[in-house]
Amino acid sequence: MPFYEKGDVRMHYEEVGSGFPLMVIPGGGLNSTVAGLANHPFNPMEEFKGEYRVIAADLRNANGGKSSGPLEIERPWDAYTDDHIGLMDHLGIREFMVLGFCIGGPFIWNLLKRVPERVVAGVLAQPSGFRPAMPDLFYQNNIKGWGPGLCERRPTSRWIRSTRSSTRCTAATPISCSR
Repeated sequence: MPFYEKGDVRMHYEEVGSGFPLMVIPGGGLNSTVAGLANHPFNPMEEFKGEYRVIAADLRNANGGKSSGPLEIERPWDAYTDDHIGLMDHLGIREFMVLGFCIGGPFIWNLLKRVPERVVAGVLAQPSGFRPAMPDLFYQNNIKGWGPGLCERRPTSRWIRSTRSSTRCTAATPISCSR
């Protein structure tokens, strides 16, 4: 089980196949993991390993994942993008394609903003979106499905810190989260 480490960040990743690099960003909100790809409409690790070098990683602090790192409350999107870019640097990969499910869509947009010369193609599959009728849906899902698990695994993480990180990541209206 390979890991990439940089400072306080430890990223679990997997790679299969050979050929031009294809980074896959699993869906699942802030609980995106390589193992979760088995529950996607198709598993890109299996589907593309005959044509590409397919690389996927657990998001840092995903419940059920093996990656960890600090909550960067002031720059959550960029922190995850740092992880993606750092992994590709670690693997010696300059240019790559990227396929992202769900939350992977916004991560692709950030990769295109930060390193457009490195991303030769990007595909957003089942991208996260915004619905005016439910403006805080993503936020509420993460408060219920990500924050409590993170705090249970890392008791030194304060609930309000995970709440603020999720709020910045989803741009939802903050709510009171006193415990």
